[in-house]
Amino acid sequence: MGNCCRSPAAVAREDVKSSFSGQDHARRDSSAGKKPPIRVLTGLPKENIEEKYLVDRELGRGEFGVTYLCIDRESRELLACKSISKRKLRTAVDIEDVRREVAIMKHLPKNSSIVSFKEACEDDNAVHLVMELCEGGELFDRIVARGHYTERAAAGVTRTIVEVVQLCHKHGVIHRDLKPENFLFANKKENSPLKAIDFGLSIFFKPGERFSEIVGSPYYMAPEVLKRNYGPEIDIWSAGVILYILLCGVPPFWAESEQGVAQAILRGLIDFKRDPWPNISETAKDLVKQMLEPDPKLRLTAKQVLEHPWLQNAKKAPNVPLGDVVKSRLKQFSMMNRFKRKALRVIADFLSTEEVGDIKEMFKKMDTDNDGVISIEELKAGLRNSRSQLAESEAQMLIEAVDTNGKGTLDYGEFLAASLHLQRIANDEHLHNAFSYFDKDGDGYIEPDELRDALMEDGADDCADVANDIFQEVDTDKDGRISYDEFVAMMKTGTDWRKASRHYSRGRFNSLSIKLMKDGSLNLGNESSI
Repeated sequence: MGNCCRSPAAVAREDVKSSFSGQDHARRDSSAGKKPPIRVLTGLPKENIEEKYLVDRELGRGEFGVTYLCIDRESRELLACKSISKRKLRTAVDIEDVRREVAIMKHLPKNSSIVSFKEACEDDNAVHLVMELCEGGELFDRIVARGHYTERAAAGVTRTIVEVVQLCHKHGVIHRDLKPENFLFANKKENSPLKAIDFGLSIFFKPGERFSEIVGSPYYMAPEVLKRNYGPEIDIWSAGVILYILLCGVPPFWAESEQGVAQAILRGLIDFKRDPWPNISETAKDLVKQMLEPDPKLRLTAKQVLEHPWLQNAKKAPNVPLGDVVKSRLKQFSMMNRFKRKALRVIADFLSTEEVGDIKEMFKKMDTDNDGVISIEELKAGLRNSRSQLAESEAQMLIEAVDTNGKGTLDYGEFLAASLHLQRIANDEHLHNAFSYFDKDGDGYIEPDELRDALMEDGADDCADVANDIFQEVDTDKDGRISYDEFVAMMKTGTDWRKASRHYSRGRFNSLSIKLMKDGSLNLGNESSI
């Protein structure tokens, strides 16, 4: 997965490896009429990174940067290099973000819980940030792989995260983007040190200073960020969200759209009733509640969190697995995707030749060996040839999202379903057709057994349990069946919070219009689709 990237699966439209090619440098420098390259890091001489470092394989991708394994030519030390393409720095804000990221990494003292920064250098095409290599993977991935943490393990992780917050605040920095994806393990050992890796949205602050810019990732965003009036307290809120996820596997405020997440945060209702919460200690719940206190003035400081009894007695915290509830819940998310995939394939069957003509033609062009399926290599090549704005990492996600045969390929039906999803082509007629497919008895509702039978057609395991879990999410009026309106709501929203967490990798949420009304309530309007 990613290393020192804002989000490994986030958008990275172009590969900055071209900046490592001397021929490419010459070609760019000789281009007539080209604007001179922008200078990002003032006061530093322009230098070729390959003179100091051997740049090796790609480790991960972020919105602006690609991170590579690199080797110090003199010391032979293995390091990570995040290369930020200047072509992606389209605004003054983008450039200032990079300058500030470098300034903050230089400003913060060396600490075992923060990835160590070695140096920054710049050439015509990119800014390169060279730092410590962390090979143990993301905290995010360990949460997903485990499905849960024991209380003792969760306490250890939480202590590290809050110590980073305390260090930042002590040195006049608000992190502003705390989330599991931004913490890496130094190595693959179970007791590996955990390190904060990304300060791309961090900002310097003075005591009493307030900020209004909406930044961060939706699931971890404090309510005062949405209200555009916040200070360093937002980092404690985000750490509280991470703690909640560590203990139960899902965020405290979850919805299938950015707007829904914001509304859930503002409502502030935290569920401590669903499994595994009944088996979690009262002191752990108390800490979560105090970190997720809606009023920032009443929220615990980093020092107070570290002094809380649950963390003070971390070694005495229960070390018993919290059960399989989280794994089943993650499986439910996967099955939810399958439910929607199935519906999209049904819609595809009803489309006219005219409606799918272009998609069919694209499939034929990509299927270069004419075997009736598209491999990941063919998909990547096809996207490059069509100058698609879909990154290779997203192409891999596309394969994983709709590949039902588990072979890493897409057949025409899967490709068509994916295209429909990406183009949002489904209209009311298409949705009615899909709904009717599941509503076998035609009574206007999808019953649990109808959904279970439909999922079984695709070879799903444990369909009864999963169907029941899906109903808990989709059946919003809790009448034990899915109406057409509830079906449409599901089809028009997102899916898994884990994928969405990566998708909303770096937020200045231009799409979310948030207005404070005269009565103190918030009006959330979605100005553009996500």
